[in-house]
Amino acid sequence: MSIRFDGRVAIVTGAGNGLGRCHALGLGERGARVVVNDMGPGADAVAEEIRAAGGEAIAIHADVSDFAATQAMVAETLARWGRIDILVNNAGILRDRSFAKLEPADFAKVLDVHLTGSFNCTKAAWETMRSQAYGRIVFTSSGSGLFGNFGQANYGAAKTGMVGLMNVLHIEGQKYGIRVNALAPTAQTAMTNGLFSQEHAALLGPETITPGLLYLVSEDAPSRVIMGAGGGCFTRIVIRETQGVCFDPQALTPEAVADQWGAIADETGALDIPDAFSQPVRFATMAAARTK
Repeated sequence: MSIRFDGRVAIVTGAGNGLGRCHALGLGERGARVVVNDMGPGADAVAEEIRAAGGEAIAIHADVSDFAATQAMVAETLARWGRIDILVNNAGILRDRSFAKLEPADFAKVLDVHLTGSFNCTKAAWETMRSQAYGRIVFTSSGSGLFGNFGQANYGAAKTGMVGLMNVLHIEGQKYGIRVNALAPTAQTAMTNGLFSQEHAALLGPETITPGLLYLVSEDAPSRVIMGAGGGCFTRIVIRETQGVCFDPQALTPEAVADQWGAIADETGALDIPDAFSQPVRFATMAAARTK
């Protein structure tokens, strides 16, 4: 199977360098017309690089945290190419501090760019994707939120918030041909300078992530997937619910929960819950069966 994007139009945010640059180049190389979004001058260089290789690309310097700016970016894209098939929400910043030293302004700013910025771009493109009955959206999540990382409460909260957004948009977009996924990359970029040993940094180039991203935005992409990626290695990160324990009303005490915690937490037969409503239905079914 050859993955191509001929005739497709893609917007990649934060594409002036690092991961975004590699994603934009990869899409352009495989035939997509690419909007290279970045606040810095790198966007122009990346767009020129795509054009020099025979592709089509434009640079748009929109601030993703400004909804009006993302609307204008979408409008410019539609005026030029008439459609939007792919959106890669990649733009981000860091304001790392331990939680004790984290200022509210730094918490808000990181959420504003990562989470609200991803919402803004997706909201601006959503109606276009619905009307054309086709869309591929990727949110750039992170192990910093999914697993935790010291000094990144703001970053981790924003990155895991994207998973909630992915889950809901997967459900709402299904009947419109929109597939929504998350990528949790580990790469040596300007944002991660000094975090990896020299040996590991050499193995974790951003170019090792992009093949996974290209699959997630392809025609045959899955949906509601969190893909872990780094160094040419790819995983699926899953959120599941254990089988659990259902207590009789007369035995329902915090002590009983404590006594049964091992059984409650036992991951044998853990379930992938398809949507939030399935959970209370499951609990009610278990509770009803308990009384029989």
